[in-house]
Amino acid sequence: MTAPRQGFRLNLRPDGYLILILLMAVAAMVAPARGDWATGFGWATRIAIAVVFFLHGARLSREAVVRGLTHWRLHVLVLACTFALFPALTWALSQLPAWITPPELAAGIVFLGCLPSTIQSSIGFTAIARGNVAAAIAAASASNLLGVALTPLLAGLLLHAEGAVSAQSVQAIVLQLLAPFLAGQVLRPWIGGWVAARAKVLSRLDRGSILLVVYTAFSGAVVEGVWSRLGALDLLRLLVLCAVLLAAILAITVFAARSLGFDKADEIAIVFCGSKKSLASGAPMAAAIFPAAAAGIAMIPLLLFHQMQLMACAAIAQRYARRPDTDAVSG
Repeated sequence: MTAPRQGFRLNLRPDGYLILILLMAVAAMVAPARGDWATGFGWATRIAIAVVFFLHGARLSREAVVRGLTHWRLHVLVLACTFALFPALTWALSQLPAWITPPELAAGIVFLGCLPSTIQSSIGFTAIARGNVAAAIAAASASNLLGVALTPLLAGLLLHAEGAVSAQSVQAIVLQLLAPFLAGQVLRPWIGGWVAARAKVLSRLDRGSILLVVYTAFSGAVVEGVWSRLGALDLLRLLVLCAVLLAAILAITVFAARSLGFDKADEIAIVFCGSKKSLASGAPMAAAIFPAAAAGIAMIPLLLFHQMQLMACAAIAQRYARRPDTDAVSG
């Protein structure tokens, strides 16, 4: 047995950016935007959402997706876990009795299941675990590319019956998210280099936009009195539900990869790309999909699941990294 890759340490501390998001939620609960301020923040949020998805489109390399399309069995499995298995599991959780699944959080749990996978952490954990990095790049990129359209459609399909999302709003949302994203993709040949050269600055702009989205969404929830209907026991039950969901999806992805004959490097890419949900995409999507009073509540399952998945995948990546070098396949 060889030692894990030098420089990697298991880190179970909360993500710093997640702490900032939680602080924005607290700020909204202490001093929510009201009246004209709420209107102004609403328009700023719409602009922020457009900026986030434009930058996603400008950054996302079509070449990375095309390069990995030859490994179609792996990508079909990852996409099936992300956009079929995950929504099915979260919808099933939302249908449990109220003493198990808090009704106020049911829509947020379903929304969590409809989101695309992460890009940065999926690729990062795959690299740490010595998996198929090229496949992870392609799978995570394809997930986010398809998620721009599939997430609103899936959320509309699963939540329409409960009145959380209307069919008309889903159509408008798809256009609202797709238009800036496609604009970024179209302009990528001309602005891709400029965006890459200013990645650090634009990343701060991207993250700052999401903080604004979170503050506006949680402000709407506070003004509408939604928080008064949630208690500590509801959050504790949500914690258990998220833990069960994450354990189930991790076990299923491992079992499916091994049953279908994938090698260890491919299994790693499947596990890390197929088990995670994107906070970067989820926060602006929630603000676009849900009414102001519901968006903040809808983000709670995602915020909790996001931190949980990072902690679990850090431990799993370390375990994979300890395997003998003879099992590794370069990506």
